[in-house]
Amino acid sequence: MNNNKKHKEFDAVKYMREQRDKLSEKLSKMNESEIIEFFKKLSNQRKIKPSA
Repeated sequence: MNNNKKHKEFDAVKYMREQRDKLSEKLSKMNESEIIEFFKKLSNQRKIKPSA
């Protein structure tokens, strides 16, 4: 087995967990209609097009 571990400059799993925790905290303080409005605004802001 190869036990050579390198120091990661960016840990994607750690970053994703942090983002999920922040979002969960924010959403826990909202009611259902506020959550729906939040995601509608978010989808309007992020217009990612498929690779063209």
